Parts: sequence; C-alpha cells; structure tokens
Amino acid sequence: MSFKTILAAGTILAGLLANAPVLAQETPVASTSDTMANEPEDRIIITGRARTLYRTQILESGKMPVEPLLSTQTIQVINEQLIEDQGARDAADLYRNISGVSLYSYAGVTARGFRQEENFFDGLRGDPYAGFSVPQLFNVQRMEYLKGPAGMLYGPGAPGGLFNYITKTPSPDQDIETRFVVGTEGRIGGAIEATGALTDRISARGGVFYEDRNLPRRNADTRTQIYDFGLSYQLERGEVILQATQYDQDLGGNRLRGVPTDDLGNFLTDRRWNHNEASDFLDLRSTVLQARFNYQLTPSLHVDAGLRWNDAEETQQYHEPRGLFDSDGDGVVDTSIREFRDQVRSGESWSFGANAIWERRFGQMDNRLLVGTDWYTRDANFTGFSLRGGRTNTPDLPTPLSLFDPQYGITDPSTYNLPDRADYPVTLTRTDRTGAYVLDEVTVGNLILVGGARFDRFEDEDPGTGDSFSDERLTWRAGGVYRVRNDVSVFLNWAESFEPQDIGSQTVLAGGPFDPTEGEIIEGGVRTELFGGRLQSSASVYQIVRTNVLQPDPAGDPGNDGVDDFIAFGEVTSEGFELDVTADITPNWVATASYAYNDTRITADAGTSTLNGAVGDRFSNAPENTFGFWTRYQVPAWNTAFAVGGDYVDVRLSRSGQKVRDYLVFDASLIYELDQWRAMLRVDNLFDETYAASGFIDRTGHFPGAPRSVFVELTRHW
Repeated sequence: MSFKTILAAGTILAGLLANAPVLAQETPVASTSDTMANEPEDRIIITGRARTLYRTQILESGKMPVEPLLSTQTIQVINEQLIEDQGARDAADLYRNISGVSLYSYAGVTARGFRQEENFFDGLRGDPYAGFSVPQLFNVQRMEYLKGPAGMLYGPGAPGGLFNYITKTPSPDQDIETRFVVGTEGRIGGAIEATGALTDRISARGGVFYEDRNLPRRNADTRTQIYDFGLSYQLERGEVILQATQYDQDLGGNRLRGVPTDDLGNFLTDRRWNHNEASDFLDLRSTVLQARFNYQLTPSLHVDAGLRWNDAEETQQYHEPRGLFDSDGDGVVDTSIREFRDQVRSGESWSFGANAIWERRFGQMDNRLLVGTDWYTRDANFTGFSLRGGRTNTPDLPTPLSLFDPQYGITDPSTYNLPDRADYPVTLTRTDRTGAYVLDEVTVGNLILVGGARFDRFEDEDPGTGDSFSDERLTWRAGGVYRVRNDVSVFLNWAESFEPQDIGSQTVLAGGPFDPTEGEIIEGGVRTELFGGRLQSSASVYQIVRTNVLQPDPAGDPGNDGVDDFIAFGEVTSEGFELDVTADITPNWVATASYAYNDTRITADAGTSTLNGAVGDRFSNAPENTFGFWTRYQVPAWNTAFAVGGDYVDVRLSRSGQKVRDYLVFDASLIYELDQWRAMLRVDNLFDETYAASGFIDRTGHFPGAPRSVFVELTRHW
C-alpha cells in the first residue's frame, strides 16, 4: 500500500466524518449524577462515559495545554482508570492500547516502525529504570505518548515518538488507599497510598508498593519495591511540588534473553526455557528527587519549571546464549553455548526545564506564545567482564546448556576464571544537552496555525579515551487545525527530529565524526467527538523518513588503522495509517479500539545488508498490522463490571531475518465495587496462547509472551 493510497483513504474518511449528521451534536448525554439518581446511595460504580472513564480532556505533552480535538500533534493518553481496570503493573501491559506501538525488547518498543527506548517523566529526562528495567506504574497518574518526531519540543530523540509519564502528586482531598494482590506463579503483594492536607496551604502524599512473584521462565522471579513521597505548597496563584522516589527491583535468573526458534518462528524448546542459572540476577537501585513550580504571573502569562535528579545503578550477573549446536550428531540443534557476564551500569543525571506561555487577543485573532529552555547532563559508568564457555563442561568456564533437558547448578560462577573486579575494563560517558525553543499558536475563527523552532547544543565525551564530539542543531515544526464543526476537526503536522551518533562511533579511526541521524514527518488526519462526545476518534496518515543511519563501510578499514569504518548513508521510510476510537455504546458499556497499518522499509543503504536487509526490505520488528481493543460492560444493580481486551500483532522479522509469527491474545477482568471497596479478578492470556512477543537475534531467540496467569486484587479507600 503506497503512501498516496493511504493519504487518499484518510481524506475519504475525513470527509465521511465531517459530514456525519449534525444532529449528533445535539444528542443529550446524561451526566454521571443523572444516571445514578435511581441507584441506591451505597453503590459507587461509575456509569460509563468515554470522556470521563478512559479519556483525558487536556493534553500536556505538547507543552501548551490543549484539547485533543484542537491538537496539531497526535498524542495518545492512557489514564489511571484504564491502568487500574487492566490490572497493569508496568508499561509493557499498556502497549496494546496505543496504535502503532508493539514490544521490541525490555523497555524498548517499536513505534511507527522505529525502535524507541527513551522515557520522559513529567516532561523531563531522567529515566529511573536504567538499562533493562521496564517502567512500573505504581506512582504514575497517566501515560501520554506523543507520536512522531518531537525534536522541536524535547530535543534529541527517536523519530517514532516518546513516552511521557505523569507522576502522582499530593492532593488536599484526604484519601487513604490500601491494596492487596495474590495470584498464580506465587504472586503476592500490596500497596498503601495516602494523601491529604497538612495545613491550609500544604498537602502531602506518601506511597509504598511491594510485589513478589515468580516469572514464567525457569529460575526467574521478581521482587519490586517503590517508596514515593511528595509535598505541595499552594501559592496565591501557583504551586510548588517536591517529590522523592526510591525504586528497588531484584530480578532473579536474569537478564532474560529469548527462546531459540527456527527460521519460521517456531520455538525449538519449551517457552519456559531459561539460559540463566538460579544464582543469576539483575538488581536495580534508583533514587529520584524532583521539584516543580508553576505560577500564573498575570492573567495572560503562566510560567512553570522543573528540576530532576536521578542516581541509578543496575548490577547484573547472567549467562548469555552465544550460539546453538548439535551435541550428539543426530542433526538436531539441541544445546546452547553460554557466556558469563558480570556487569555494573551506573549513572547520575540532572534535568531542568522551564516554560512561559503568554496569551493575548489581537482583534479577531487569539495568540499563544510558548518560550522554553531545557538542560540535561548525565555521567554514566559501565564496568563489565565476559567469560565464554565452550561445547564441553569445563570447571572454570560456563557450561553449555541443553534446550530439551537443561541441567542447572552444574556450573558455578564462583569457580570461573575471572580477574579481580578492580581490573575490569571501565567505560565512562558524559552527556550534555542544552536547548531553547519558541512556538507560536494563532487562532482565527475555526482555523488554528502553529509554528516553532528549537536550537540545540549537544556534547558527548568519553573521559577514559579523551574522545569528544559537540555540535549544534536547529529543528522546526509547523501545523494546523481546522474545526469543521464543533465536534469534527482536521489537522496537518510537519516536524523534525535528530539523534547524535554514539560517541564510540565518532572517532576519526572509524570514519567520524558523523552528523546526527535525522527524522522528518508529514502527518494529516481527522478527529471527532460525535454524539455529544460519546464517540471520540482520531484517524491519521503519516510518512516518516529517517536518514544518516550509520552502516559499516563496505571497504572495511580503508585507512588500515585497525578500526573498521562507518558510513552515514542509511535511510529508512515509515508510512502508515492509524485509527483510535473510544465510545459509549450504551450508558453502561464503553469500548476502546486502536488499529495501525505500518510499512517501514529500507530505502537507501551503503551497498551492505547492515540495516538488517537490503533496499526494499521491511525493517526488523516492524509489524504491518496491529490491533488492540478493550471493552467494559457494567451492571449497576450488581455493582459489577465485566471487561475484556484483545491484542493482535502481525508477522515481523527479527534482526537476524527470522520470522516472528503473528499472535492474538485476550485478557479479561471482573470488577466489583461497593462503598469504599473494590475487588478485581484478572486473567491475562485468557486462552494460554504460545507466542513470541518480539524477535531479536538468532542466537538469543525470540522473547516469549507470558502464559496464562490469574490474580485477585482487593482495594479499600478510607
């Protein structure tokens, strides 16, 4: 399907929605209080409404608050109610709700065809989940996903989009919530959160989360603890918020790679197979301190600022699969060579951002002007050593592991021939990012136009080798919205992004320095709030072109300096269509659905296959079709709601060119609410499908989806 075809389809869809019956605007929608008028007072289950149950009315990740119908950007929101109803514990539980997003690996996703790993918190850099840990949702109020290049607003980043996690803050309304969970795989946990006013101006919030459970893979388990505290001070026309959060996560039998597959995507062994020993682990310790300030200086001028500090350390000891072989000569691959890795990743970062929004009306024109700046610096440290075993058992080396009859405990890392940790090689990296931007929004009647520019300066340094690289970049953005009716708008967006190349690739010996990779998007679509807001939708078509992707020089090492060269020549083009719908089917039945078509292909290379294929080939881990839905039906007379969801991801190719088979899985929740109590029965992978959530490389296999699991969660408000 060509981009022109997609664009034509989107134009037709826009026309159909724009000509929907005007009477839809006049359809009355009963308020929550109206629909509850005839119910006994002790029943608190919410009557479904799309705009209050699963939707957020104001989007913040565009840095100028805006209604979804009036946004030139595509921003999808997962709010607290949807997180709660789906029993989501980490970010990976939510990807099905976001069109164009699927799992890549660990905390990484495929977003509109491109790998994306960086996360923002409250609009600032400083992800506390360093390396290979997936963001947890205990202290998250909602997640906003800004789709496409966002360089003009956020600086360096991947072209597929970015996640912005909005954290919970203190409220003057007193509430204490306790939660207890128990489930399969030895799952047990609990949480307590309390918020309320301490004085007329000061409010506080505190929360503690703990959960312990076994993971589906052999030897693997997880124990997560989060301690979250905050204070807010109400000013006359603003607020100061102070937050402190400690994240402790202990993962046994980790880091988890995949399960080996054949070239058709079939697992070669049981999906619970694990290459790690029971003594292997991945431990994360991360501390965040954050201060935020917002103030209405005048009726037309609002300012806000945030400062975030993060100190994180991730320690790992694990056995890495290093290649499959046939151990008994029967022609069947049955064993994996393993490599032991002892690694520590640590980093300390500071992030600052400030914005000023000035509003003014000039005759028939409304104007909003955003001026902002941000700064980010991080010192990272990697220490590690690897020791590879062979095809036979050797006392001081990692032993191979059978795929079909794995014998754990034969190998003992304490007997490995490792050097002293003080002699491990160390890699240091220092990163500095500084940006300033301006964005103007003009509204004349039903037409909204926006345009903005950003200047970035970035510097990367390796203090160990003395290598450094610095550069500057300008990125631009422009867009428009036309409100066809009060409940229908069409929009157009053009934006740019960039990402500096890794400092390890910038050395002159490798052919560097290199310009950053660049991304550019053109996107258009239509949004609706039909039938009095009961049917909300967003449909768009887009094209993203990513250039300056590094590839190895086909000539190898033309300078004969001992280091293979790179060439910044690669180009990848992503074209697609997305549709997101949220609807109140009846007063008690609400549903959401997200569909995405994406065609991401290599469109230029340097005459090599290092972009995981040749020109014209599909990009790795980029599914052509994805579809997710969630629907909730409630029976107020029973104080009960029934919910079910599904997730479909199309066929993909791994980075090694192996097929990753398509899958369709279903989940379900049964929810009971009465007075201050809430009980939920949750079933994930309802029909116990065996599938690969994503692919990686052939020696480590595909990441298996989790088998069926069940848990019960009991919540009480005080």
